[in-house]
Formats: sequence, structure tokens, C-alpha cells
Amino acid sequence: MAAEDVLRRHYRPFWHTVAAAIRGRDGRIWTGIHLGATVGRMSVCAEPVAFGRAVLEGDGTAVTAVAVRHPKPDETDRRIAVVSPCGACRELFMDHAPDADIIMPGPDGPEKWRVRDLLPKPYQR
Repeated sequence: MAAEDVLRRHYRPFWHTVAAAIRGRDGRIWTGIHLGATVGRMSVCAEPVAFGRAVLEGDGTAVTAVAVRHPKPDETDRRIAVVSPCGACRELFMDHAPDADIIMPGPDGPEKWRVRDLLPKPYQR
């Protein structure tokens, strides 16, 4: 999985702890890494980094997206795991790719959800 590969290469505790991968309509995959910051509000999730690359380097579409997180240093389970997008990332996908599928953790393993189903009442300007 592209997101796992990026996280394994660039993981740095507290700075780069989540990676994302977005598949565009043309089949290309764009990756991003979480950018931690001392000032918390300056941190950037991995999904917008990946989506920004899709816009700048590709066709700007997102058909499927996934994010994975590295375990924290004190966690005993050392597996990289699929994680749900935060609310702000859900809004980003709703704005730019409302028909995208988001891979999320499920009771029996990862499962796909349509972004519209994750955010049935998005923010309206």
C-alpha cells in the first residue's frame, strides 16, 4: 500500500505520524505525510498534502483515499493501521471529491465508505 510505504520511509515521532494515499480518476496515486508542528494549529494532515499533490501534479481528482498511522512509541501494538479522516479532511473531500470512497477501519478490517455517507450534513457557506 502506497500510504504505508511513505510512512515507513518518512516516519518521525510527533512530526510525521500519518500518511495518506489518494487514487485519481486516471489511476495515478498521490501520497502525502502529516506535517507536525510545535504550534498545533500549524500542523497539516496527510490527506490535504496528498490532495494538493494530486491538484499540482495530476488531474486534481480523488476516487479513493486512505490514511494510515504509525503506532505511538509507547504502544505495544506496532502495526501501522488504517485510520479515519478527521472532520476537516472529510470536509475537504466533500468540497473537492464528494463521490470519493474513503477506506476506513471496520470491525472486520478496512472497508470503503462514500464521503457523502461519512459527512451527511457538511458545512454550507
